[in-house]
Amino acid sequence: MRSELITVRTGGSPVVEDITREAADFVRSEQDGLLHVFVPHATAGLAIIETGAGSDDDLLTAIDDLLPTEDKWQHRHGSRGHGRDHVLPAWIPPYATLPVIGGEIALGTWQSICLVDPNGDNPIRQVRFSFLKG
Repeated sequence: MRSELITVRTGGSPVVEDITREAADFVRSEQDGLLHVFVPHATAGLAIIETGAGSDDDLLTAIDDLLPTEDKWQHRHGSRGHGRDHVLPAWIPPYATLPVIGGEIALGTWQSICLVDPNGDNPIRQVRFSFLKG
């Protein structure tokens, strides 16, 4: 198994950050196997979605609808509504595993690997890529 940790600057507001290029660079020298992507944070997740056509903004809107930033959350440190960020990984998991064939991630035409970070309190995130040979 080979592993690498990257740093992603997400800024101070909710974001869906496309990390497909970084993942593709990581597996480029490999053949067949599995790419495992993991976010070691309690308030972020990973989604395989289309980006650039509004789906990334739609996802943030859906998160706000499902998990509003109100003061109803028992987990109360951080910015207003931060408790909802700690619930997010129950819906958008902090991991994804994808097939790699001939050094390329076998994504569909419109699919991208995205870091989903609704928590503006932590502007820097880490993502771990691990490759398991087939």
